[in-house]
Amino acid sequence: MKRVVYARRGGLEAIEIVEEEDPTPTADQVRIEVHRAGINFADLMMRQGLYGAAPDFPFTPGYEVSGIVREVGENVEDFAVGDRVVAFSGFGGYAEQVVVDTKQVWPLPESISFDAAAAMPVTYLTAHHMLVYLGNFKPGDSILVHHAAGGVGTATAQLARALEAGSVYGTASANKAEFVESQGMIHIPRGEDFAKRIKSEIGGVHHALDPVGGKHIMDSYRALRNGGRLYVFGASSAVKGPKRSMLKALKMWWDTPRFDPIRMMNSNKSVYGIHMGMWKDEDVVRKQMVSLAKMLELGHIDPVIDSVYRFEDVAAAQQHIHDRGNRGKVLLDFSPK
Repeated sequence: MKRVVYARRGGLEAIEIVEEEDPTPTADQVRIEVHRAGINFADLMMRQGLYGAAPDFPFTPGYEVSGIVREVGENVEDFAVGDRVVAFSGFGGYAEQVVVDTKQVWPLPESISFDAAAAMPVTYLTAHHMLVYLGNFKPGDSILVHHAAGGVGTATAQLARALEAGSVYGTASANKAEFVESQGMIHIPRGEDFAKRIKSEIGGVHHALDPVGGKHIMDSYRALRNGGRLYVFGASSAVKGPKRSMLKALKMWWDTPRFDPIRMMNSNKSVYGIHMGMWKDEDVVRKQMVSLAKMLELGHIDPVIDSVYRFEDVAAAQQHIHDRGNRGKVLLDFSPK
């Protein structure tokens, strides 16, 4: 089989494709023939050495895959060879074959495509975890989401519609305004004082989702109404382009606000830090995935696919995301030719 490897910390030149024997599942694992693997912004940060939870180099990235079970471990009863599945691969998803513990695998109905399945786990789970599990979302709640045209942004818009949200604001570059609005969001151009505008229009949002980091976090905090919740789940401002910029990364960390608990208490605002890869309660994840799978099957959510690249073109796929060109999810195609 072939798999993508980050051979070392660096730019796109650090990506290599290696060939090796197919992995063998342990007693409680299945081996999956990968048809699609999702790309997340965290994968780009890992390559640059800016993601603390990443393994040591060299390693294979990739949190989520969809495909077909080709081998099962001796203790496995819930899956059989030939089953269509979607899985959290943890790391290692950028490969033609992966082995995954059955606790992180879900059956995939014939009605759901490999594209939609691979586009769902990270982005939709992240948005659902923030809004529903942590946020106690209620119909009519208002939302602000940044990078609104990306994977989590489009997932948030669809979940907001399914959950009967009130106003949903999305920040994105001006050339993505039409797309953002087509997803049911109120577009705010990048660079505009979004907190001031939201405060003037609706008095603040109930939920603000910030993957940008740095000083941007405090602007999102200002956009909250009394009792609002801020979810910080990324640090895209630390990544300037394909090549690592320590100056940009250090500036992001330096500008990150330190919240005063007393001021937070007086304003009745909350701040959550979200990293689903570090979440320990598997039961919580499974329940949310079951809920999302049902929503997907019923058509209440429908992942927006920006593009699908053959895995040999993984560098071009990541460059596309670095360029902020994607509208929705970018996937890698590992299916047999």
